[in-house]
Amino acid sequence: MTDHQEWKENPAEYCPGGYHPVQIGEVLNRRYQVINKVGWGYFSTVWLCHDVQKKKNLAVKICKSQRKFSDTALDEISLLKCVNGARKKESDGENIITFLDDFKLIGENVLHVCLVFELLGPSLLHLMKNYGTNGLPMTCVKRILQQVLKGLNFLHKKCRIIHTDIKPENILVCVNTDNLQQYMEEAVVWNQNRLDNIEGPATGVSVNFLTHLFETGNADMLGVKIADLGSACWVYKPFSEEIQTQQYRALEVLLGTGYSTPADIWSTACMV
Repeated sequence: MTDHQEWKENPAEYCPGGYHPVQIGEVLNRRYQVINKVGWGYFSTVWLCHDVQKKKNLAVKICKSQRKFSDTALDEISLLKCVNGARKKESDGENIITFLDDFKLIGENVLHVCLVFELLGPSLLHLMKNYGTNGLPMTCVKRILQQVLKGLNFLHKKCRIIHTDIKPENILVCVNTDNLQQYMEEAVVWNQNRLDNIEGPATGVSVNFLTHLFETGNADMLGVKIADLGSACWVYKPFSEEIQTQQYRALEVLLGTGYSTPADIWSTACMV
């Protein structure tokens, strides 16, 4: 797979049952103005949008329109609403991404379920790639691990939810408003450069300016949140027998002996 293929979803998936063809500048649900694409996955694309009502930027996840993807998105919304409810009740859960809204979009390819989230920075995977073979400073690794485990404790005990897909791609970095604005501006420039020059560098500049935050002396400034509950399930109601990305798959899942919250802890250990 080329760098360009990794960066861009398959255009053939813009079809009935597939992705929604978003246009830069369009306003979704009469509220969220699209600024730029910030990511994609097998189930959805994710867009940087501006909330014209509350005058702030956020992320909108637009799911594929095929029925199974819509059903998965509706399950995710139920889980996220549970997280929001537990967060209000317990005054906890700050290490889980904040779910803000959901709506249905009627597009060229039928109905798409859309989820709205707070806007966060790059994923832990992007930062790991930025540091190369040296890896993140140990103090930062400890700080990340502490926050991921705190988030999982909240999911497991307060929400009775198993994430089932803990991996660096699903751990997002929290940055302050000024840094986030710079990150998004650089991401837009980098994305445009990739469109203009596919043979350009595979590593974007959009995370370079953040690296100074994660040096040993700045570990206390590092914040992360667990994101993407698209594969999550209730402790008492697993949705699938086979869970987790292969490299982070727990032994009990491989053996098919059943799983529960410890599977997330196994995946967390694999990240370290």
